[in-house]
Amino acid sequence: MPNNLKLVSHGLCPFVQRVAIALLEKNIAFERETIDLANKPEWFLAISPSGKVPLLIVGEEEESQTVLFESFPICEFIEDEYRQVPLHPTVPLKRAKHRAWMEFSTAAMGDAWGMINSPDKEGFVHKAFELRGKLMKLDSALVAGPYFEGAEFSMVDVVMAPIFRFFEVLNSPAQNVVLDGLPRVEAWKQSLMTRPSVRQAVSADYSENLRKFLIDKSTYVVSDCPV
Repeated sequence: MPNNLKLVSHGLCPFVQRVAIALLEKNIAFERETIDLANKPEWFLAISPSGKVPLLIVGEEEESQTVLFESFPICEFIEDEYRQVPLHPTVPLKRAKHRAWMEFSTAAMGDAWGMINSPDKEGFVHKAFELRGKLMKLDSALVAGPYFEGAEFSMVDVVMAPIFRFFEVLNSPAQNVVLDGLPRVEAWKQSLMTRPSVRQAVSADYSENLRKFLIDKSTYVVSDCPV
């Protein structure tokens, strides 16, 4: 079992959050190195095939290190290698169903990112309703709560939590556009946002930094948008 892990990250990247949450849930020690994606260091470009974060560098000695990239494969490695706190169901059929919802979450992530980055009301509303449509499907899939699989926190929760974190920059009317009439999703969001691993996956000034990023881009959600 590897005992030296470094997570290469960016402070606002939701895909990095997925990996951090999985590591924190399993109480795995790891080092975190944050880079500036607007000024990517040469060492990073040399080891990242896509030029994106997250990367998980496994191993201590440079010549024997393995670099993993893309959040889903990294999370699967964490699940397979560190089994003390399972995040996937043990039943193959249920595990496959969870992985399908994980794939579904990537499209929802795109809608959420597009929503908060929209420069105008029209773009915001379009992406908000795209996201709402996906969350309606999830609302139907949720049963008992507080998490996707009831009492057990799972990898579906890991990958959905960063999407709900975007709601921290939305005012109440904007949140209602997406969540109104979806009580199970709303309760799920609240449970995830109070989970210690989810809270610790980002820095204390995450919301402030995200808001500043959106202000610099003149996005609709940080204007006084009445929706």
